Amino acid sequence: QVQLVESGGGLVQAGGSLRLSCLASGIVFSRAVLAWYRQSPGTERELVARISSRSDTNYADSVTGRFAISRDNAKNTVYLQMNSLKPEDTAVYYCYVVGTSWWGQGTQVTVSS
Repeated sequence: QVQLVESGGGLVQAGGSLRLSCLASGIVFSRAVLAWYRQSPGTERELVARISSRSDTNYADSVTGRFAISRDNAKNTVYLQMNSLKPEDTAVYYCYVVGTSWWGQGTQVTVSS
């Protein structure tokens, strides 16, 4: 049974930082391509960042230079370090195993102005 459990969301002021974590089980983590998506009310879910099994990364233009995705294969965990947060980063953030139907339950990030 595949489980993806996100944590680390919360309320932060603009300019602040948060680090999201996603603990995965039931998959061969080291081979998985992983991603963070986000969705705010009334919008479609959008890709934030992606990391390959070799730790190659790519980012949405809106977060480049502010967010960093990383992985720890020993801990079966993928991270999203979010710096210089803006109110428009407010959303539910989801962990996803690329190429599958496996999503986490989401964690809310709220950035106040």
